[in-house]
Amino acid sequence: MKKISDVEHGRIKTEAYRSAVVLSNGSIDNQGYLIRHVELREYIEKFDTKRGRYCLVTVLVRTDNEIIEMKYDEGYRDDNEFELLVASLTKYTGLSALINRALLELKSQ
Repeated sequence: MKKISDVEHGRIKTEAYRSAVVLSNGSIDNQGYLIRHVELREYIEKFDTKRGRYCLVTVLVRTDNEIIEMKYDEGYRDDNEFELLVASLTKYTGLSALINRALLELKSQ
């Protein structure tokens, strides 16, 4: 299975601090791709005593043939901001836009 990433090589050095599965065991047909899995991942890159954790948040989209991991957001975060990102993504039209962005990236490869 082909894996594509727009995250700078070597930037992700550890397992994700936490993740949230937004879609699992899916079979959404979109632009000729079957979307099987969508997951947000949070990686802690550094810690500042005043600003807190600096985190990279990625989204992983698994289709029937390919996997793509893309930057979703980054910055200093407190404990509940990851959950707010997940809630925002699932409650509004964010998931559809995110899937379309991932598929455009796959088509450009």
